[in-house]
Amino acid sequence: MDPSIAPASRAAAVTPNDSAIVGARALYIGTAGDVAIAPRRDVDPVIFKSVPAGTILPVHAAIVALTGTTASNIIALF
Repeated sequence: MDPSIAPASRAAAVTPNDSAIVGARALYIGTAGDVAIAPRRDVDPVIFKSVPAGTILPVHAAIVALTGTTASNIIALF
């Protein structure tokens, strides 16, 4: 199967940080709120507003920034 479309095979808890590389292919949002994601480390984060609890965001997340993130219990999917 093409790895770019294969389902996630690993997961890890995320602690939002303005500079730490996560490199997730998607994020599970456990507790509702805003999520600031930089798709690449050289790009400013974009804030996904009011993400409901239980949402899987199918976006590449190089960084899950602390600044702008109010959601919690975030899980990175790889």
